[in-house]
Amino acid sequence: MCFDMGDSQTIYLGEIPITVVKKNIKNVNLSVHPPAGHVRISAPYRMQTEAIHRFALSKLSWIEKQQQRIRARHREMPHEYVNAESHYLWGQRYPLNVVETNAAPHLSFNQNQMLLQVRPGSDFHTKQAIVENTYRQQLQDAIPPLIAGWEPRMGVKVADFSIRKMKTKWGSCTPARRTIRFNLELAKRPPDCLEYVVIHEMVHLLEASHNQRFIGFMDQFMPQWKSHRETLNHLPMGC
Repeated sequence: MCFDMGDSQTIYLGEIPITVVKKNIKNVNLSVHPPAGHVRISAPYRMQTEAIHRFALSKLSWIEKQQQRIRARHREMPHEYVNAESHYLWGQRYPLNVVETNAAPHLSFNQNQMLLQVRPGSDFHTKQAIVENTYRQQLQDAIPPLIAGWEPRMGVKVADFSIRKMKTKWGSCTPARRTIRFNLELAKRPPDCLEYVVIHEMVHLLEASHNQRFIGFMDQFMPQWKSHRETLNHLPMGC
């Protein structure tokens, strides 16, 4: 039995990647898939890319609503910062061990656990701040060497970067100012995913839009970038 997988390509609506698969079908079909709201279009072989893009653009509002519903449904339960709760650093899972002691608050990781040291009676917000500050510092340490390594290879210069809590994007770039913003959640993802986002946003200093020139740069600088993008797209924010 033969299954027609069609010809696959990726188009973009702003920051939204859409997988387009050409098949021997009569009508175009649009779907949004869990857990991260990945968008897929099945289109007839005869349908041109420009027409597919116009179709997707006409459905943008619907796509965004479906993504919001799917991501809300699949989002990890909010952290409570209690013992045995699962947390992640650079793609590795750690059970949380909370220790109350009259010493300076501290967060550390070993092979077996994430140790959160807090003063007795510390509330949720205090624990959350300690964890998020640690994630922020991890990114502050990891990002500059990546930028410095890629600047001469790309022939661009990043003026500044920041780390923020972002609900729907892993990163964003303002080419006119040469500034980049990174999602705090990236500290939880595998290191290759962080490098992919760094390269993606730096390529925007060469090409502002997600057109074929942009894709060409991505293929040149990181041939396996689509694999890393898929990893991120199939991991909902907050996990």
